[in-house]
Amino acid sequence: MKFLDLTKVYIRSGGGGNGCVSFRREKYIEYGGPDGGDGGKGGSVWVEAVEGLNTLIDFRYQQHFFAKNGQSGMGNQRTGKDGDDITLRVPVGTEILDEDEETVLADLTEVGQKVLLAKGGNGGFGNLHFKSATNQAPRRANPGQEGIERTLWLRLKLIADAGLLGLPNAGKSTFLSATSNARPKIADYPFTTLHPNLGVVGIDNTEFVVADIPGLIEGAHEGRGIGDRFLGHVERCAVLLHLVDGTSETVAEDYRTIINELEAYGGELATKNRITVLNKIDALDEEERAEAKAALEAEVGRPVMMLSSVAREGLNEVLRTLRSQIDDDRLRQKPVEEAKPWHP
Repeated sequence: MKFLDLTKVYIRSGGGGNGCVSFRREKYIEYGGPDGGDGGKGGSVWVEAVEGLNTLIDFRYQQHFFAKNGQSGMGNQRTGKDGDDITLRVPVGTEILDEDEETVLADLTEVGQKVLLAKGGNGGFGNLHFKSATNQAPRRANPGQEGIERTLWLRLKLIADAGLLGLPNAGKSTFLSATSNARPKIADYPFTTLHPNLGVVGIDNTEFVVADIPGLIEGAHEGRGIGDRFLGHVERCAVLLHLVDGTSETVAEDYRTIINELEAYGGELATKNRITVLNKIDALDEEERAEAKAALEAEVGRPVMMLSSVAREGLNEVLRTLRSQIDDDRLRQKPVEEAKPWHP
């Protein structure tokens, strides 16, 4: 399955049915009078957040969604059938944007959340509605209201509890692979991660979701590299885990590059809770570790943690720190399996 987090859709609600002009003409019925029915309502277009989806790939192949029109009214005071509604099913975390791709119309952050995008048109009145003491035989009826046609953008921002940041090849995918069942692509060259990955991490009988996004480089906010298009996937995170490659000769400059990109991106990312970790310490001796840690702490201004995802050194300490920074309502208790008696 391909990952798609931004797509355009075209929607149109159904138009209402026309009212009917009809008169009752039956044998032995002296006063028939008008009996034209009303038109049915047009179908509406809804969007709903559902479980089991983590991409907008379904909207790559179908982009037009048109609801049914209402049926016209008929004689004998019969109302036309209402048009059927249609519902766009999207992943949790999807934003609905207007055609300008900036105005946020809705933000679906919970399963089952449902929003009306385009309301169907009302059906027109039949001539029965216009009967009065001074107009016993009205010969007019209202047409149905037209449907609403809109062009919208769907933008997915993954729902994760913690997000990984760092330059390409900083060890983000290795960390996700070592702490969860996720299997992102890992290689010894930069930009192996081309789309975000999610993994469920467990520590001390609790679970939380970690998001890994492609690495940032200097000038990403200007479109260099993959750019900052994936930073939206960590906007909803409670805490950011900033991994710095300990084998780099410029750990302080690497740290500052990511911070500058977050500030250039804007929003709350630059002020969000961050945990800075010196990664790949298994490739350093004690002296090199101390030197790299001192240089990074001087730039950060607070203590940094040490980690080796490959050797699993410092891994539990980092996970426990992440867990302490995540809100309690985001954490999920791991089910404890009871020991069952053995049977042959």
